[in-house]
Amino acid sequence: MTAKFLRVLCVLCGLVFQGFALDREAFTFTDYNLDVRVEPEQQRLAVRGKITLRNDSNSPQKSLSLQISSSLDWRSLQLGDKPVQFVSQTYTSDVDHTGALSEAIVTLAEPVPPKGTVELEIGYEGTIPLDTTRLTRIGVPEKVAQHSDWDQIGKSFTAVRGIGYVVWYPVAMESASLSAENSLFETLGRWKTRHADAKMSVVFATTAETPVLFSGTKDLMTIVTNDTARYSAFNMVRFGINVPTFVIANYGKLDVKGISSVEFLPGGEDAARAYADAMTKLDALVPVGRGSGRLQVLQLSDPYAASFTTEGMLLTPLDVPVTPEAHLTLVYSVARQSVLSPRAWIQEGLAHYARVSYIEQQQGRQVALDYLQAHGTMLVEAEKEATKNGSAAGSVVRSETAQSLVNASDDIYLQTKAMYVWWMLRDMVSEPTLSIALLNYRASEDKEPAYLQRLIEKQSHRDLEWFFDDWVYRDRGLPDFRVESVYPRLTVNGGYVVTITVENLGNAGAEVPLTLRMEGGEVIRRLEVHAKSKATIRIEAASTPQEIVVNDGSVPESDMSNNTYKIDVVTPQQ
Repeated sequence: MTAKFLRVLCVLCGLVFQGFALDREAFTFTDYNLDVRVEPEQQRLAVRGKITLRNDSNSPQKSLSLQISSSLDWRSLQLGDKPVQFVSQTYTSDVDHTGALSEAIVTLAEPVPPKGTVELEIGYEGTIPLDTTRLTRIGVPEKVAQHSDWDQIGKSFTAVRGIGYVVWYPVAMESASLSAENSLFETLGRWKTRHADAKMSVVFATTAETPVLFSGTKDLMTIVTNDTARYSAFNMVRFGINVPTFVIANYGKLDVKGISSVEFLPGGEDAARAYADAMTKLDALVPVGRGSGRLQVLQLSDPYAASFTTEGMLLTPLDVPVTPEAHLTLVYSVARQSVLSPRAWIQEGLAHYARVSYIEQQQGRQVALDYLQAHGTMLVEAEKEATKNGSAAGSVVRSETAQSLVNASDDIYLQTKAMYVWWMLRDMVSEPTLSIALLNYRASEDKEPAYLQRLIEKQSHRDLEWFFDDWVYRDRGLPDFRVESVYPRLTVNGGYVVTITVENLGNAGAEVPLTLRMEGGEVIRRLEVHAKSKATIRIEAASTPQEIVVNDGSVPESDMSNNTYKIDVVTPQQ
């Protein structure tokens, strides 16, 4: 008995040791085929199915990690109809609302070679109650935390988001902590980048009287097969950009424009009508593309809950009247569904740009620029940190490609920089030109990063290679403009011709607005200044020039303290 016990102990210790040396991000989940049973009365979730994983590391892998929420338990793991050896442990991570994961460390009979795949049959179950652990342990008050982490399976209302909120389907990644700066966003960003092409097919069965609503493309109508369960089948598209989310509630429904809807809880019909009216008026205010256009606006039961958007779905409280903040959320969600893309910088960037564009239309350009600059501080700090890390690693080139918009893993960084890129493109080529390019955009044809660049170049008749190279394909930091010299010359009609030279000290070029202020007015022109270069422009002034300002805040810049040039004394020259 003692010898047998020691053998078992050695096996377990070996498995745990492998867990410590485990590369949790070696495998990419390429395909999910899940049967999910939801029992709202018990707050219960049970999942069976198959997952396919590909070894994207450079070495054979004999062990892998499978992680689900810590409120769920692993029941079975099989490979080729045979049980596989695994050890289950609790793994601390804030990618789940409980602040921890139930991790199965699996030992395979044979190593999986690089680019090789393995298909596992899986089974797990448990409950998904409201849980704010990850937020309260870093000091967020309980009531406030509930408005953010509102996910739960409940008797009267169920809404469960996926990775980053509740890990209700298997994942594998290194631990992320909300108490460590950017740790959570970077970890989730890496996951989304790696799984941009992953597929999810899911069949839901529920004991609730209402069917499941899911964020994805619906393949089958809801099928009622017996008195105990309703079945719905779905496919998830653009898996890397979106968060698989399911909702079960007793909703009423208002159709909007025949393709979208506002779905409301009992007592919410008036608010739903207000939202439907607001959505109808947004047509002319958001970027127009060839996306599905379909958006389900689903009312959250908590009137103070934070809104959330994913594929074809906006979960939000319904306010009456519709607040300015709610309008911005609708703009973002409608725009996100209007232009669908496998590239996060395109779809997310356009949706965030749409909010700024909406602010400009409603309140003017200066308010929109203030909004941009309020977000620009984070971008400046992120670029400084990226430059420092790149230099410390001895490879600025590697940093440029890793942090480029096509590869960036930090969600907030990507969304903010992409928002600026779309704003700058609009200023450079005009709104109508950009709209035509977006109408011609086809996600299925976007096979290489330069695809969108060529569409915009075709409509604008401009060479934009330098811009996309500095801002999209590589991360070269930010520009740093300064007025190097100003030479005003008096003309025969009493005005002035002012020759202005602007220098860009930064590593990224941009087309920047240049403002010449004079007695009684100002003149604004645009000037293309490439990285580490100078450019000169001549501007006619009707009266005495007083000041030159380069950049109005529409171009993110590493240092704006040197952007103003005072013209103290004007010496007329003939």
